[in-house]
Amino acid sequence: MIGLIGGTFDPIHFGHLRTALEIAEQLSLEEVRFIPSAIPPHRWQPEASAMLRLDMVKLAIKDESIFTIDDREYKREGASYTIDTLKSIRKELDVDTPLCMIIGLDAFQSFTQWHDWQGILENCHLVVSSRPGYQHLESEEWLDNRLTNKIEELHKEKAGLIYFANVTQLDISATFIRKQLSSGTSSRYLTTNSVYNYILRNRLYETQ
Repeated sequence: MIGLIGGTFDPIHFGHLRTALEIAEQLSLEEVRFIPSAIPPHRWQPEASAMLRLDMVKLAIKDESIFTIDDREYKREGASYTIDTLKSIRKELDVDTPLCMIIGLDAFQSFTQWHDWQGILENCHLVVSSRPGYQHLESEEWLDNRLTNKIEELHKEKAGLIYFANVTQLDISATFIRKQLSSGTSSRYLTTNSVYNYILRNRLYETQ
C-alpha cells in the first residue's frame, strides 16, 4: 500500500513529517509520496513559489528512505485538483495497488466540498490523522458506510475506505511559521534544519 500526502507545504514542517512517518509505520506502507500542490484550486495561493516549496520538501524528506517526492502537479498546467493527480498515479500502478491519501481532520471536515470527492474515494482510501482543536464529524451515511478500523481491510481493498489514525499531535502550522518569520522571530525546531536554513538563505516569508 502506498501513502500519498499532498499540500502546499508553505513550508513543510514537523507536523507533516511526523504524521507521515507514524501512519507509514501503523499501516505498514511501502512508500509515502509527498505531492506539493502547484496551484491550489480552493484556497489562497502560497507565498513561496512552487519550485521553492518543491525544494523544501526534497530537503525535508531526504534522510527518510520510505519518503519520496512526486512533482507531477508542478509539471501539470492549471489548478492542482486531487482527482486528476490520483487518476494520473493510478495509470502508473498495478490495477489492484491500494492507495491511501493522508489528510488532517481539519481538511476532512470539508471533504465533501472537494472537486469530485466521490471520484477520489473510487481511487484511494482516506486516512485521517488527528489534529489539535478539531472534533470528529457527526455520523453520516456516506461516512458510516466506509469507515473501518481494520488495517488489513485497507490492504485488501484498493480504494474506498476511511480510517482514522491516532498520531502524535504536534500543534504546528505553516501559517504560524510564516508569521514568526515575517516578524523576525526564529522558527528553528518547527521544521528541519535543512528547510529552516533554506528559508533563511532565500529570505522567504520576510516582510517586504
